[in-house]
Amino acid sequence: MIYPQRFQQFTQEHTDTVAAILCAFLLFLGWLALHLGWLGFALLLLPAAYVIGGYESAREGLTTLLKEKELDVDLLMIVAAVGAASLGLWKQEYNLIIDGAILILIFAISGALEGYAMRRTERSIRSLMNLTADTARVLREGKEEMIPISHLQMGDEIVVKPGELIPTDGIIVAGYSTLNQAAITGESLPVEKTVGEEVFAGSLNGYGALTLKLHKPAESSLIQRVIKLVEQAQTEAPPSQEFIEKFERGYAKVIVIAGILFAILPPFVWGWDWETTIYRALTFLVVASPCALMAAIMPTLLSGIANGAKQGILFKNGAQLEMIGKVRAIAFDKTGTLTTGQVKVSQVMAADSWTENDVLTVAAAVESNSEHPIGQAIVQAAADLQWTRAVEVQAIPGQGIMGIVKAEKVFVGNAAFIQANVNHLPTQLQKTAQTWEEAGKTVVWVAQGRWEEAVNQPTINCIGIIAIADEVREEATATIQRLRKLGMAEIVMLTGDNHRTAQSVAKAVGIDQVYAQLLPEDKLEVIRTLQQKYQTVAMVGDGINDAPALAQASVGIAMGGAGSDVALETADIVLMADKLEKISVAIELGKRSHTIVKQNIAIALTFIVLLLINNFLGNINLPIGVIGHEGSTVLVTLSGLRLLKR
Repeated sequence: MIYPQRFQQFTQEHTDTVAAILCAFLLFLGWLALHLGWLGFALLLLPAAYVIGGYESAREGLTTLLKEKELDVDLLMIVAAVGAASLGLWKQEYNLIIDGAILILIFAISGALEGYAMRRTERSIRSLMNLTADTARVLREGKEEMIPISHLQMGDEIVVKPGELIPTDGIIVAGYSTLNQAAITGESLPVEKTVGEEVFAGSLNGYGALTLKLHKPAESSLIQRVIKLVEQAQTEAPPSQEFIEKFERGYAKVIVIAGILFAILPPFVWGWDWETTIYRALTFLVVASPCALMAAIMPTLLSGIANGAKQGILFKNGAQLEMIGKVRAIAFDKTGTLTTGQVKVSQVMAADSWTENDVLTVAAAVESNSEHPIGQAIVQAAADLQWTRAVEVQAIPGQGIMGIVKAEKVFVGNAAFIQANVNHLPTQLQKTAQTWEEAGKTVVWVAQGRWEEAVNQPTINCIGIIAIADEVREEATATIQRLRKLGMAEIVMLTGDNHRTAQSVAKAVGIDQVYAQLLPEDKLEVIRTLQQKYQTVAMVGDGINDAPALAQASVGIAMGGAGSDVALETADIVLMADKLEKISVAIELGKRSHTIVKQNIAIALTFIVLLLINNFLGNINLPIGVIGHEGSTVLVTLSGLRLLKR
């Protein structure tokens, strides 16, 4: 029973292929019957070949004609084939019926090949959907329960066992494992994940069991956004494709009028006989049809979209794949784009008689009571050290925090806050603090002491300083260098941060032009200025404040992992897992797609011109014209599939 089921599935998915095979079989039998003198049998088989091979084209052509009042190439092919058959019956030259059947067959084969090419592209895109699980193993009252993904609720804890797909985006609350994220982010190597880190739906869990906490709705997971974006891209035609489709409609009308003139004037102008005239007019309808021109663009762009999806680059439509290859200037947001957006301890310096670990443990003891990002960065840096949580903690907004650790007062904060509570600030620490601040880092001062009964006053000493910085992404510098090699005329940074910090990050990654202390509307104005100068400008950002600039830019690029919902909705391209290096890959894809589209259009027009000239000179017959016409269509379709290869 397996083989009949598979055969049924194949015929349903490949109707065009089955029709082409049956058409070829009937055509062969009809040709054989004709040459054996079985005329009646041949006149039964050949019309059947016409019907089976040309049914779909005739249906589409008539639907377009009746509903949209437009002519298309499918109808032109059918008219040419039926015209050849009618001419053959009229002149009793039955080989012309064979010619018409060959036209139908080659057109059917071409349709089958184009269908195969498009299915291959769609299969690459649909493979993303296989990365989603239908159910998740949820902990409910201490017991595991399998429930549909659609029934998950915020805060649910999900258990993922070794070798299973991650069912939805979540934060790890227990466990440690390695995850294969290749299908989501394009990373070739598994990545280690532990408590507190986010994992993406569609990732393949390695050797360790994980417990995840659902921190956002399952339908807004990264993979679900990917699928929605790709489905949207498939349904939206880029401007070039829309132009070609409009051109085809007008072109088809011109071809019909020219075909009618071709069928009437030659006997009067050049003295052709009517049989030759009509035959050449029918061949003209075939070779002048813009099938190859129609196939020059969309297969290429869909292949590029599928390629990008595999590498963690989501194009919302084909127009943006075209546009990204034409970008001449690019603007980057700083925080969360060129930097990780997460502050960390970058350096520690201790005063005399103290160690760096002393400074960290004392600061962490107080900051462990704080929710401030800087405080959390200090606690994270001291995670492997031993310290006791402070008591009687008091935070002074805008200045710092104080508390008692082992009967000693501890102060952690800015220089002014510490200076108000200590005897003096060590000169060496002041010099180092100034250097760090000039490099764009935030300096946290740490002081400790106790109440001296002898003098009836506290003796507080500064024990060290801690530098806090938003780390530059490791790949940022290489990305900027690669963009320059790709021909970017200008690369700028747009940020709401202060000039000193902005200049520090820009210098680290190799960007010369910096616009700092910008509001969202200021970023928008910078993009407009760049567009006046370079026309096509890209903007890369992640935050809500980047949304206006992303919308204004010729191509808006959002960071998929860290990006806000507003930024993701506004942007034209999404970089999954925040991989900056994928920007250059996207630009290269855009350039390649533009090149391939131009090559395909050149091939299509060349074939049309050559076939028209040879038809007028009488050097080709109808089957050869069909082979040349449909061959060029298949050629440009297969050419577009080159973008499926990385």
